[in-house]
Amino acid sequence: QVQLVESGGGLVQPGGSLRLSCEASGTPFDIAGMGWYRQIPGKQREMVAQITGSGEISYANFVKGRFTISRDGTHKTIYLQMNSLKPEDTATYYCNLIGRIVGGRDFGTWGQGTQVTVSS
Repeated sequence: QVQLVESGGGLVQPGGSLRLSCEASGTPFDIAGMGWYRQIPGKQREMVAQITGSGEISYANFVKGRFTISRDGTHKTIYLQMNSLKPEDTATYYCNLIGRIVGGRDFGTWGQGTQVTVSS
């Protein structure tokens, strides 16, 4: 079993910055990709940024130039540096991992979510 633990959300003023972290742990696994998604109540969850196991990165258009996804040397912790935050970035942010258990099955899993509120 693989778990994701997110941290770093909070309240920030417009124009401010936050850094989210997501650490994966559990049964030995290989990572196909990890990413950040967000969801506003009443709306569908949407992709914010993704990084593949080989390091390819993609961003949603609405965060390009403001958010940066990165990972540590183990590739099991990813970060989302969010700059120039806007009120419309207010959402619950979720970490996602797609991978394969070593010697086992493919899987996908989500973190518990961390709230980001951008407000003056």
